[in-house]
Amino acid sequence: MLNADQTVLTVIDMQGRLAAHVHEHGKILTRIQHIIKASQAFALPILWTEQAPDKIGESVESIRNLLSHNFKPIHKRSFSCYACPEYVCELQKIHRRQVLITGIETHVCIYQTVQDLQSHGYQVHLVADAVSSRQAFDHQLAIARMRDEGIIITTTEMAICELLKSADHPKFKEIISHIKTQ
Repeated sequence: MLNADQTVLTVIDMQGRLAAHVHEHGKILTRIQHIIKASQAFALPILWTEQAPDKIGESVESIRNLLSHNFKPIHKRSFSCYACPEYVCELQKIHRRQVLITGIETHVCIYQTVQDLQSHGYQVHLVADAVSSRQAFDHQLAIARMRDEGIIITTTEMAICELLKSADHPKFKEIISHIKTQ
């Protein structure tokens, strides 16, 4: 189960040229925005990547607007975030072992990142309704494969409620609004 003092959010490659073409892109973008806002309310560290931004472009405006005040995107060329030394360095500075994963594409950058994180001892929680691929089949197959390989599969609402633990949490009202608007 997720614990706010052990969790870091990673938002992978939500770049405009690609994000507009993934399956159910509007729903995915909305859920990622909700999980970012909830993570900010919990004061979770957030790592944010962009795949070859010189070719694919920068992150979609709504993601940039939420993150750019406190975080800088980590530019990478490898599909796996963990193959990017800058990502690994930032992750190690945080000293947290639970990684909550959102972004695109499920069958490429997401899949390779979660496998690398898991092989390096991290507990990976894939937010299945906040990741996508261009083709629904690629997305579905990648989630099934990750589940079979021991990755924890969750949803936006489930992850937020795990972090809250109780309706008595001081930020409950603020955070629950991110669930109600999904």
